Amino acid sequence: MAAIPYSSLPLQFLFFLLLSGSFLQTRTLSTDQTVKTFIFRIDSQSKPSIFPTHYHWYSSEFASPVQILHTYDTVFHGFSATLSPDQAASLSRHPSVLAVIEDQRRQLHTTRSPQFLGLRNQQGLWSESDYGSDVIIGVFDTGIWPERRSFSDLNIGSIPSKWKGVCQVGVKFTAKNCNKKIIGARFFSKGHEAAGGSAGPIGGGINETVEFMSPRDADGHGTHTASTAAGRHAFRASMEGYAAGVAKGVAPKARLAVYKVCWKNAGCFDSDILAAFDAAVNDGVDVISISIGGGDGISSPYYLDPIAIGSYGAASRGVFVSSSAGNDGPNGMSVTNLAPWIVTVGAGTIDRNFPAEVRLGDGRRLSGVSLYAGAPLSEKMYPLIYPGKSGVLSASLCMENSLDPNLVRGKIVICDRGSSPRVAKGLVVKKAGGVGMILANGISNGEGLVGDAHLLPACALGSDEGDAVKAYISSTANPTATIDFKGTILGIKPAPVVASFSARGPNALNPEILKPDLIAPGVNILAAWTEAVGPTGLDSDLRKTEFNILSGTSMACPHVSGAAALLKSAHPDWSPAAIRSAMMTTASIVDNSNQPMTDEATGNASTPYDFGAGHVNLDRAMDPGLVYDITNDDYVNFLCANGYGPKLIQVITRIPARCPAKRPRPENLNYPSIAALFSTQSRGVSSKSFIRTVTNVGQPNAVYTVKVVSPEKGVTVTVKPSRLVFTEGVKKSSFVVTVTADSKNLVLNDSGAAFGSISWSDGKHEVRSPLVVTQLDPL
Repeated sequence: MAAIPYSSLPLQFLFFLLLSGSFLQTRTLSTDQTVKTFIFRIDSQSKPSIFPTHYHWYSSEFASPVQILHTYDTVFHGFSATLSPDQAASLSRHPSVLAVIEDQRRQLHTTRSPQFLGLRNQQGLWSESDYGSDVIIGVFDTGIWPERRSFSDLNIGSIPSKWKGVCQVGVKFTAKNCNKKIIGARFFSKGHEAAGGSAGPIGGGINETVEFMSPRDADGHGTHTASTAAGRHAFRASMEGYAAGVAKGVAPKARLAVYKVCWKNAGCFDSDILAAFDAAVNDGVDVISISIGGGDGISSPYYLDPIAIGSYGAASRGVFVSSSAGNDGPNGMSVTNLAPWIVTVGAGTIDRNFPAEVRLGDGRRLSGVSLYAGAPLSEKMYPLIYPGKSGVLSASLCMENSLDPNLVRGKIVICDRGSSPRVAKGLVVKKAGGVGMILANGISNGEGLVGDAHLLPACALGSDEGDAVKAYISSTANPTATIDFKGTILGIKPAPVVASFSARGPNALNPEILKPDLIAPGVNILAAWTEAVGPTGLDSDLRKTEFNILSGTSMACPHVSGAAALLKSAHPDWSPAAIRSAMMTTASIVDNSNQPMTDEATGNASTPYDFGAGHVNLDRAMDPGLVYDITNDDYVNFLCANGYGPKLIQVITRIPARCPAKRPRPENLNYPSIAALFSTQSRGVSSKSFIRTVTNVGQPNAVYTVKVVSPEKGVTVTVKPSRLVFTEGVKKSSFVVTVTADSKNLVLNDSGAAFGSISWSDGKHEVRSPLVVTQLDPL
C-alpha cells in the first residue's frame, strides 16, 4: 500500500494499490492523462440546503469534468467517479471530502453439510425457525441461474412486507425470473466497466460473448453460494453420480436477494461492491453473504477497505454480514476480512469424501481424491511419466503448450499443483495425448485435497504420496500406473478437519481480535450450478450439470449466512453480534472421533488461529445461554482504540464521533474470544486484564460458574467473579479476565502462541470462549 504525496491536501489523500499482482487496469484518454476510478467519502452534513438530494449536490459540485458512476447514501456517503489522479487530487482538496479511495479489484474465494452443522428434520433450529422463511439473505456474488429447482418458490408464503427491493431486468433475465424465493435481483457493473476490465468485443469491460449484462450467472459461483445458503430441499441431486442425496440449503425457506457484483474472469470492484451494500440495506435484507476478499493475506486499514466500510453500515443497522476468510492457508496471518463487525469464516471438511486410488506397477496403492465421472481406466496399467524430471518448471506444472505429445501420448502424466487451475492441467495433458493425470501437491499444500470434475481420468495426491510416485519413476526402468475411482464414501473419520487452503490467523490488523471467527463446511460441497458453463468452468468443458461440487472458504461463508438466517428467524430480537456470539460460544473443537480437530496440511492438532472458536454447531447455537453483545458505540470505541481520529472514524461510521479522553484498548471490545498480546520485549512477569459482559438469553434465573483451561506453561488465568447470577431483573453481568505470562517459562507453539479457553456453565449450557496468548507486537 502506498500514498500519493499531495502535501497541500487538508486531509491525507487515501487510496489503494493492489499488492496481489493484479493491478487495476486503466483507460488512457491521451498520452499524458490516465483515468481511474476513485471512491470519494463526503461529509454528508455539508450539503447546501439549495440541493434537494446529495446526488444533485455531487453532480453540480463535483461532476464536471468527471463521470460519476455510483452515489452512496446508506452505508456510505459519497460517490465513485472516473477521473485522472490530478483531478482526484484537486477534488480531494474540497473541504467536504473526507477521504479518497482508489478502486480495487477483489476476487471470489472459490448436500450433506446441513446435517453436519447439527441441523435435523422436524426438530431443533430448522423447526423453530420455520426453515428461515421470514428472513432475507442478500448474496453478493456472480449472480444466479434462477431456473434451478433449488430456487423454486413452491409452498413458500408471500414475500415479507419489509422488502423494498427490485427485480432488475437485463440480458436473458426478466421480471418472471424473480419469485417468492428469489425476491430481488440487481447487477452492478459501472466500476468494472470504467476500469476497462477484460474488455470484450462490445467494449466497456464486459465481454458479452461470455457474460450476461443482468443478474444471470455466467460463472456458477453465485448460483452455488446462493443455493448453499438457502436452496430448497425437495428432490434428489448429485454431480454426475457423486454426492447423491436430497438437495438442501442451510435455510431452505429463506428468501434470496441477488446482488451481482462479480464478473466472469474479471473479479469484483470495490465501487460496485459498495453500491451493492448501499442497495441491499435499503432493500431490507437481514443477512449479507459475501464470499469475496483480497488475496495473499493483504488487508488494508478499515477506513481504506470498502468491504469493511459497507459491512459496518450494514451491521450498524442490524444486518448480519458473513464473509469468507480467504484461501491462502496454511500460511499464517493470511486471513482477510478482518473487521470485528464482520463474521469471518474459514473452511473445514465434512464426513463425505470422493476417494480415488493410484495403483503403481510395484503393487503400492496411494490414496487420493477425484470427481472424474467419465470412462474409467478399467484397471489397465499405463506408462507413467513426470515431465518435471527434465527440470523445466512449466512442464512440471503442465502449463499450456509445455508438454511434448511425443513423450506424453498414451501415458499417465504427473503434474505439480500450482500456477494454473487444477482442471486446466488435465486439459493440457489430454490435448497432448495423455490418458490420465496424477495431480501432486507440493509442500505448501501438504496433504490437503479437494475433488475436481476432471475432463480425463485424474487423481489428486497429497505431498507425501506425490513424492512417492516421483521416487518410483526415478527408481524404475519402466514405471506404470492406473487410477481407480471409488465414488462417494460417507462416514469419513476424522471430520471436520481444517482445510489446508483455509486462511489462518493471527489477525494482521488487530492481533487482539481473533480471526477467523469460526469454520464451516467448505470442502467438496454440492450445490446448484449455472447452465452457462461446465462443472470445471473451462470454455472447452461442454458438459451441463444442475449441481456441482466446489471447495473454498467461498463455500463455508454461505453455510454461516444460512445459519444466521435460521437464528435470526428463531430470535428476531438478536443483534448481529449476538448471533455471531451464539455460533462462536457453542462451536465444536472436536471431530466425529471425539478428538481435537486436526489440520489437513500437517495432520497435527489445529489451533484457534486455524479454526477460531471452532466448527459451527447449530443444534447448540439455537440456545446458547449467554451471548456477548456489541453496540455501535462499542465499535466506535474500538476504532478510537486503534488511534483513529474523528475524521477517519466518520469515513467508516458516516457520523462524527468523539473518542474518550482516556484511549480505550482494542482487546476490551466485547468479543466472544480473548487474545492476550504481550510485547516481545517484555521480561519477567507481565499481566493484562480484559473486561467482558454477557447477556442472559436463556432461563431468567440462572447461575453460571467459570471453568478456565490455561495454556500449559508460563501462563496463569484468573476470572473475577467466578460465579454469575442472573434473575428476572438482572440480565447482564460483567467479569474481568486477568492473564499473567512469565516470559522465562512461557511455551509457545510454531505460530508464536499458546491457547486455552474460558467457559461459563449452568449445568445445561456451556458458553466457551477461546483464549490466545501471544508475543506478537501490535502492527
